[in-house]
Amino acid sequence: MPKKKLGPMNLYPLLPKTNCGECGPKTCMGFAVQLTERNLGIDQCPPIADPKYQVQLSRIRELLAPPVREVVIGTGPRKVRVGGELVMRRHELRYFNQTAIATLVSDDMLPDQVQAKVKETEAFRYPYIGSTLTLDAIAVRSVTGDPASFRNTVKTVREATELPLILWSFDPRVIAAGLEAAAGHRPLIYAANVENWQEMAGLARDAGCPLALFVPDDIRTIRSLAASVRAAGVEDLLLDVGCGFSESLPSTINDLTEIRTAAVNEGDSLLGYPIIGSPATLWEKRNSESDETIRWMESCLASMMVIRYVDLLMVRDASMWSILPLVVLRANLFNDPRKPVSVEPGLRTFGNPDPDRSPVLITSNFALTYYTVLADIEKLDCYLMVADTEGLSVDSAVAGRKLNAQKVADIILSTGIEGLARHRTLIIPGLAARLKGDIEDATGWDVMVGPRDSAGIPAFLKEKWEGKDHTPGWSYR
Repeated sequence: MPKKKLGPMNLYPLLPKTNCGECGPKTCMGFAVQLTERNLGIDQCPPIADPKYQVQLSRIRELLAPPVREVVIGTGPRKVRVGGELVMRRHELRYFNQTAIATLVSDDMLPDQVQAKVKETEAFRYPYIGSTLTLDAIAVRSVTGDPASFRNTVKTVREATELPLILWSFDPRVIAAGLEAAAGHRPLIYAANVENWQEMAGLARDAGCPLALFVPDDIRTIRSLAASVRAAGVEDLLLDVGCGFSESLPSTINDLTEIRTAAVNEGDSLLGYPIIGSPATLWEKRNSESDETIRWMESCLASMMVIRYVDLLMVRDASMWSILPLVVLRANLFNDPRKPVSVEPGLRTFGNPDPDRSPVLITSNFALTYYTVLADIEKLDCYLMVADTEGLSVDSAVAGRKLNAQKVADIILSTGIEGLARHRTLIIPGLAARLKGDIEDATGWDVMVGPRDSAGIPAFLKEKWEGKDHTPGWSYR
């Protein structure tokens, strides 16, 4: 049966109703709203830990359980969580655990080659709107079919990184050898199929590891396999229905959509698991295509799979030009659509500012505004105060009173700019011109109205700032 949409009134009757405020909100009703929005967790309510609320707590956990099970791969600070999704479309709430991306090594590679691939994955970094985009895991594939070779390769990877591992083989003997080398690190076993599932389920159960199920192009069979493996004592599963490009691409996308629809909209617990995809297998299926063409196909397929609900991807390597579009797409898809993308408020210092001569500017913490301003002033010697406008642009923040004279006075105090700049002149954006008088009254600083577009800041400073007297009381009119 499909789950009904969860609302605060489904949860509030089960809460202690103490209105103690220990969870953050002042009332239990407020806490119920935050639980519904998944902004807070039930463990943040101390009173409900009392044994007398055990039945209610169990019922709340049942109501809050996502239709797609969350599965943890790896241990320690680098572990990744996949699945745990609640909705089909991000605007219905948001997506939670972003698609994990793993690169591939194989046991026919020399140790130096393995270490180089791992280092390439570890080194992948791309700054993007206030965050750093990275990769998440290493998939170790058995090509030789030799348990000893696989064990040694897993050991080499394990010694080179703390990233989570995926052990890739359909031979239970090979997987057993890999588990020996990865003991205690909770790797993902990839994969069980209709022939080997009993042995693979036993290995996953005994090692306490998640297990991927692989049945290409057959949702009914993978659902049946999930029931059998779950009955064998393995709860943490991932599903792989195969992937292809060319003629099989429509079928692949359709299968992925059907699985997630069955889980979220129809409440099918046997399909309510994270989905795994392996675009890296396109390299095996190549005909006469060049490396560049295959890499392009892999990137396109991976991008489509991210959009169509895949929670873990295995790609060949971390080549920047093919991986970058994928991680940027992922970042955009998994941000919270209810919240503007913002940066940390505070003071930024550029170049080597002179306390007497360098300008002090202010802007909002809307990410697009901030990075646009950054690109225009980063080669200047200046101070930039970033006000907390709750992620709104300058004109929206002024209109909504998220940027006002008191907010400016507060950030002047909190950043300690008065101890860095000896003059008392602030340059505000042209879109905030109407705040000039109020800011002067609230802060005691002189205010200059800068250009409406940050691209004009360098020319504005050259004309209006350089060589002028910046002592308090000097008029710029």
